[in-house]
Order: sequence, then C-alpha cells, then structure tokens
Amino acid sequence: MTETTNQHNAIELAQAEVHHPEWDEPIICRVEVDLPSWLSQLAGGQDWEVYSEAEEENCVSFAMRQNKAKTPKLAEVTLYHNGYAVVDVEGKSLFDGSLTAGTSNCAHLTYYHADSGEKITLN
Repeated sequence: MTETTNQHNAIELAQAEVHHPEWDEPIICRVEVDLPSWLSQLAGGQDWEVYSEAEEENCVSFAMRQNKAKTPKLAEVTLYHNGYAVVDVEGKSLFDGSLTAGTSNCAHLTYYHADSGEKITLN
C-alpha cells in the first residue's frame, strides 16, 4: 500500500511541476544598470555622466564622460535587450559579457507580467 501511495504522490508531484498556468503568461525581464557606479567600478574615478544616448532595435548605447578629473575620460556603454553589454573606455574594452549572469552588483533584473505590467516577486 505504501508503495502505491508513493507512486501516486510522485505522479501528482510530476504533474504539478508541468501544469503551472502562471508559467504560461508572457513575462518581461528588465535589466536596470546604475551606469555611473558601474563605470566607476570598471574604469575607476568618480563623476561619470551620460551625455548622449542612441536607441536601436536591439540595444541602447550611452556616450559617457568623466567630469571633474584632470584628464577626463570618454566611454561608450552598449546595453543589448538580451542582457548582454559592451563597455569601452578611451577605446579599450573593459567589459564584454552578460549582465544577467550576476557579473555586476550595479545591475539588477526585474520581472513583470507582460499583460498587466505588474512586478513579479521571486522567492
């Protein structure tokens, strides 16, 4: 009897893992990045600011500069909609990889229901 009950429980658990209607809803993942803090971590220095931005179909690029420095630096940060990022400072690549892999504490992932815009809290 116990073996039959265990088999029944295992079947119910497997079905519960497969049939989650909330997993069938479209979800939007948004990556938020504190660009000045991230550039301070990558390139050093303080007082980084965005002075222009350009949006394309698959990414957003930010031109940044460091103010209040003896020799101000220029940077370009490109954030792709899939969570990938490229950072160049003074023509040198400082970052080329995924922000969604937890590579920076200046980047945060937030999830929303696509239909309602309601934020999803993960446990």
